[in-house]
Amino acid sequence: MDAPALPMLTRLGWQSFFAQQIDADALTRTPPARVTRVNRTTVHLLGDGIDMVLPLVSDLAVGDWVLLEEDRAAVAEVLDRKSLIKRRAAGHDRQVQLIAANIDTAFVVTSCNQDFNVARLERYLALAFEAEVDPVILLTKPDLSEDVATFVAEAAAISDMVPVLAVNAKSAEVAAQLAGWCKPGRTIAFLGSSGVGKSTLVNALSGTLTAETQGVRTGDDKGRHTTTRRELHLVSGGFAVLDTPGMRELQMTDAADGIADVFSDLADLAGGCRFSDCSHTVEPGCALKAGIAAGDLDPARLERWQKLVAEDAHNSATLAERKSRDKALGKTIKGIQKKSRK
Repeated sequence: MDAPALPMLTRLGWQSFFAQQIDADALTRTPPARVTRVNRTTVHLLGDGIDMVLPLVSDLAVGDWVLLEEDRAAVAEVLDRKSLIKRRAAGHDRQVQLIAANIDTAFVVTSCNQDFNVARLERYLALAFEAEVDPVILLTKPDLSEDVATFVAEAAAISDMVPVLAVNAKSAEVAAQLAGWCKPGRTIAFLGSSGVGKSTLVNALSGTLTAETQGVRTGDDKGRHTTTRRELHLVSGGFAVLDTPGMRELQMTDAADGIADVFSDLADLAGGCRFSDCSHTVEPGCALKAGIAAGDLDPARLERWQKLVAEDAHNSATLAERKSRDKALGKTIKGIQKKSRK
């Protein structure tokens, strides 16, 4: 006997966190829907009996939950987010780009070849930790490597809070390997470079072909862009899966806590420095320098930590300055409008 079908909202990831933000009457009057795709000027929404496209509301992310107006002609409200993955967008204006909202688990995907990069993995994990999303590192293409154990060990050494699995995205066992995180009502996201197998994993979990796949370039193992937009897929297991394009640039902003989580061992060790504002470069009594001298600390890891902290501080300060300028400009415009009405 087949199991009863799950309610549409449950499949979409509706949880008590969102239900508590709206009373029963409003739930009927202004029904909830989830953003499954954000286009240039429109958003695609799914809900209970809802499958529609509406004009884009600013600052909406894939995965957001919204309430529709009674006539379902527009978005009435965006519900508070359980989590939000973001980065500093490419370009010189340092805008924040919203990657995905209300994700439960982030599978950070890399492959057992030249794509493997510890510094990049640290960045993805910092984004996930900052967003309060549980990250899992997936190492794909183990069948093409003669030393998978080394890749696993290097990934596991980044953080003892992050599980690491070697998976063959094309194997029949991959869905069972990830089943512990892919439960009904959950939302998972695949993050990583192009060509590492994110879309293949989406297909493996769905049981049907939902995302296009493409191989890597020969010679440098660089991926070709297959997924061109972030999109939320509903799969047969009763959960939602977000496939994302590979991101060439992954700049930190407003991610201090996430960085601290990834490098918690260094942050703890720094508590033993003689000076509370130690820069870990030239000061005497630096616990981190002592750790390097004793061979207990990898100097490259310390350098990566300092780089991320400095990058995040710079981008966050720049963003704060821009917000302050925008706020001041808004006040000036309002003042002029008030004067013109007198």
